[in-house]
Amino acid sequence: MRQTAGTLGRRYGELLQALGLVDEEQVQRALAEQDKTGEDLDTILHKSGVVRAERIIQTISEHLGLQVFDVAHADIDPAILNVIPVRLIHRYNVLPVAKENGVLKLAMADPLNYDALDDVRLLLKCEVTPVLAISADLKDAIKRYYGIGADTVESMMAEEQQVELVGREEQADIEELTEDASIIRFVNQIISEAIQDRATDIHIEPFEDELRIRYRVDGILYEAAIPQTIRHYQAAVISRVKIMADMNIAEKRLPQDGRINIRSGGNEFDLRVSSVPSSHGESIVIRILNRSSTIFTLEELGMDPRALKIFNRLISRPHGIILVTGPTGSGKTTTLYAALSKLNKMDVKIITIEDPIEYQMRGVVQIQVLPKIGLTFAGILRSLLRQDPDIMLVGETRDTETAEITIRTSLTGHLVFSTLHTNDAAGAVTRLLDMGIEPFLVASSVIGVMAQRLVRKICPACKEPYHPEHDALIAMNIPKEEWKDIVFYRGRGCEKCKFLGYRGRTGVFEIFPMSERIKELTVERASASVIKHQAIKEDMLTLRQFGWQVVRDGITTVDEVLRVTQEEDY
Repeated sequence: MRQTAGTLGRRYGELLQALGLVDEEQVQRALAEQDKTGEDLDTILHKSGVVRAERIIQTISEHLGLQVFDVAHADIDPAILNVIPVRLIHRYNVLPVAKENGVLKLAMADPLNYDALDDVRLLLKCEVTPVLAISADLKDAIKRYYGIGADTVESMMAEEQQVELVGREEQADIEELTEDASIIRFVNQIISEAIQDRATDIHIEPFEDELRIRYRVDGILYEAAIPQTIRHYQAAVISRVKIMADMNIAEKRLPQDGRINIRSGGNEFDLRVSSVPSSHGESIVIRILNRSSTIFTLEELGMDPRALKIFNRLISRPHGIILVTGPTGSGKTTTLYAALSKLNKMDVKIITIEDPIEYQMRGVVQIQVLPKIGLTFAGILRSLLRQDPDIMLVGETRDTETAEITIRTSLTGHLVFSTLHTNDAAGAVTRLLDMGIEPFLVASSVIGVMAQRLVRKICPACKEPYHPEHDALIAMNIPKEEWKDIVFYRGRGCEKCKFLGYRGRTGVFEIFPMSERIKELTVERASASVIKHQAIKEDMLTLRQFGWQVVRDGITTVDEVLRVTQEEDY
């Protein structure tokens, strides 16, 4: 009887049990987990802390007399990689790594999978020797060398769904191909891989000679490894995404928006899809929102005790507007929800108006803006006071009408949170004035402003001391006596951080309450720089100064702070 291909399963667990690495109960629990997640057994045992994957491989190696091969750090000859069809690579989770004296070395996680060895021997008509590798490292290496969905693309090419089919303008041909199982599987693999990599956005970008797919992880775009041949199926891939998002695949000349709801790993994800026409086809961006995300507390955002004290004092006020500013993706909504989480009590009515709703919060009335039917920020705000709220969150103050209603709402005894797109905290005041809001209304309604950015944290798995470039330290505008004795750190780069040196993000903040002097400057229509000077006199730390504290604590690097903060003359 042929062995079943796929993840390391029951027979592998029996081997580990026979070697004394696990007991029967641990194997059964791991197998039950495998049924839910589909992960390999060694990965599950490693994650659960039962036994390290490295120890498993080393013990099997000693028992069977097989070599251990480090596929995570190996530099494999490209000519070797092409000797086996990609479909077999994925089917058996194996990787050809070397060929010496006519003998092919085949890295595999399950040395008892004789079907894999027999199939490769039969195909290549040569001797094949297994070498051991950790299954997770193998899968990462396969994606790195062959690209995401390489087996799917290969099967499409093998079925001779050729370039000319996708290149036809007949809509019927495209619709037929978008429903092909291989196209569906490829798009699903792209989305699944993005979620596993903690990506917030997927960019599908057509160019003259390639279809490029990029993921935004921790605020930085990096290219996903995909087979070059996928460009032949560009129209089908893009149309498949549009079908999933309930968009019009016949309309390619105008921008469109859509959404997809999926479940992955037990979590619900809301995918917001945007398409725009470009010179080589439609460009697609998919924003990934995890509806099951845990809401952070204020203490977890990265504020220092001083900033936390100021912000807590502001949100405890009975009425007024608190503005959080920063570019898209700087964590403004996360901060506001952390504040709402602290204020969310049985005796308080909280209503939010958002586009989109990024977090689900129990006990809070959340309203989704729908401009297509006239349900705008301003339109909802007009009706909201009849809902008797105590606290309101307006997702974004986009226009003069929304700003005016928001301000008047705060003046009638409500605490209002909102966001603005400005470079710094002081710029929020002048932005409201530029929108046409009367200075006295801004001065009497706004009680505090906070700007924020997200900096990437150094990967703890490969953290090492180093000394930054002298020019970078000077650019931080920090006196030399403050940094000459500090130990700086950076990430060397490893598998856990995809060799970027960073993993995860934390916030940097500048915050000031509206003091009497800043209110006077607002009424006088002072510039943002004058207001910022005054806030600094009142002990506000700028974004770069706050970032310096994060560097000093060994959490991030000087280069990262310089990347996300602007040059200052203070």
